[in-house]
Amino acid sequence: MAYQFVKFTVEAGVGTIVLNRPEVLNSFHRPMGREFQKALEVCRDDPALRAVLITGEGRAFCAGQDLAEAAPPGKPLADIRSIVEQTYNPAIRLIRAIEKPVVCAVNGVAAGAGANIALSCDIVLASEKVSFLQAFCHIGLVPDSGGTFFLPRLVGLPRAAAMMLLGEKIPAAEALGMGMIYKVYPPESLPEEALKLARHLAAQPTRGLGLTKRLLNQSLQNDLETQLNQEAELQAAAGVTEDYQEGVQAFLEKRKANFKGR
Repeated sequence: MAYQFVKFTVEAGVGTIVLNRPEVLNSFHRPMGREFQKALEVCRDDPALRAVLITGEGRAFCAGQDLAEAAPPGKPLADIRSIVEQTYNPAIRLIRAIEKPVVCAVNGVAAGAGANIALSCDIVLASEKVSFLQAFCHIGLVPDSGGTFFLPRLVGLPRAAAMMLLGEKIPAAEALGMGMIYKVYPPESLPEEALKLARHLAAQPTRGLGLTKRLLNQSLQNDLETQLNQEAELQAAAGVTEDYQEGVQAFLEKRKANFKGR
């Protein structure tokens, strides 16, 4: 597939997806949404890709929905439900279903759906100069793209409610302090640090990391007894992988493991 609105590259086991509409702060329209989903599907299906990195081109990560599509001047409002169901929901499902680490490098403002796409990823890094914004309340809409699912679990219901009802900018340092994101870097260091992290993850035992991600997904709805049973089941699955055998052998031989992702 030819990509126009995202950049998709593969290197050292990492699939890098760059949102690429910098002239509109990488806001989404349907064509960009389709390309984003396709790139995520490739990352899911290609066994040679063992980690995913998502970031933005230019001075923004993603400003959310392009209102020129959702509310075109002089025309009736677009079907917002279809935009959510066709553009955002499939992407969020893919990010969570890919049994490989998904790293997000938030290089600029992350607003609306852009913020929530970032928060759906496994590990979120951010430039110290960026902010996160639940912008929906400013135009009379409700948070989408999984925001009402992920944000309360990350920061607690009271903080999530305040962010969504007030629509205030949350600076990266504050987001870090409340547990929304993993690490903050100077803007000039973020691309290198994000790629280094993604490459590290791509060299780890991919199957074990994927099963860990599955357990984390399940933990959001399971009770303790169910989760304990799931841990036992997936531990058994991890214990027959080539990477587990390599990891044990490397430990016994006091050398660095050479994981193959199998």
